[in-house]
Amino acid sequence: MKNRVKLARIEKNLTQVELAKSVNVSRQTIGLIENGKYNPSLKLCINIAKTLGKTLDDLFWEVDKGD
Repeated sequence: MKNRVKLARIEKNLTQVELAKSVNVSRQTIGLIENGKYNPSLKLCINIAKTLGKTLDDLFWEVDKGD
C-alpha cells in the first residue's frame, strides 16, 4: 500500500501537503499512510483514490505473493 499511494501522488505532481489539503487530513497522516504506519478509513481511502485518479484496488489492494 505505502509505495503505491506515494507513486500515484508523485505521478500527479502533488506534495504531501497538497494531497492532505485535498482530502482534509494532515500532512503527517499522508506520510504515515505512505509508510504503512496508518490504516486509513474507507472514506479516506476513497477520497485519496479519487484525488489521485486511481481505483481503491490500484492503491490499497494487498496482492497475495504466494499465487
